[in-house]
Amino acid sequence: MAEILKPKKTNPRGIPEAPFIEKVDNVIKDPDNEFQSVMSQFQQRLQQYKYMELSKQQQLADLNIKIPDIEKNLTVIDQLKESKREAQEYEEEEDIEEEGKSKELTFNYELNDTLYNQATVNLEKLDSVYLWLGAEVMLEYPLDEAIELLNERLTKSYEQKTIIEEDLEFLKENITTMEVNTARLFNWDVERRKKLTSK
Repeated sequence: MAEILKPKKTNPRGIPEAPFIEKVDNVIKDPDNEFQSVMSQFQQRLQQYKYMELSKQQQLADLNIKIPDIEKNLTVIDQLKESKREAQEYEEEEDIEEEGKSKELTFNYELNDTLYNQATVNLEKLDSVYLWLGAEVMLEYPLDEAIELLNERLTKSYEQKTIIEEDLEFLKENITTMEVNTARLFNWDVERRKKLTSK
């Protein structure tokens, strides 16, 4: 009886595919001794799928926050690089003598959702940025290395997102299958009991 829940197939991450009960009589040979056990195993598998689904939904929500943050960081660093390049070109073309002209960039940056601050950057001295790596760790990276690191993280995040979305689709299908299975088991047992009481 428990053999039916042994996975014949799994998805690439090892999540087992739910079996589909075509005929309950093929699964339960001795209703008085087997029904409760089989029903409880099916309900347990259904709960496992739902738990995995919640976990994957949380991972997806985290990525949906992380990806725009990485993209914003890349945009800022690209803008800094472009401003530095333009300032260098301008200085070479005009042979500027005035200190600071076109060598500074002032911009607003976000401290939290509703609070911004203003910063001025000396473009001549701008060679690196600091990036949060998580777990309260911040490291300094040269501009090109920062862009490379963020692009790698962005690529990996998009790959993870695709995998999680595939897993969620797989889980959704299997949850539906297990809900149908448990409903069929329940209805089968109700019919069986009716027949027994009508004798």
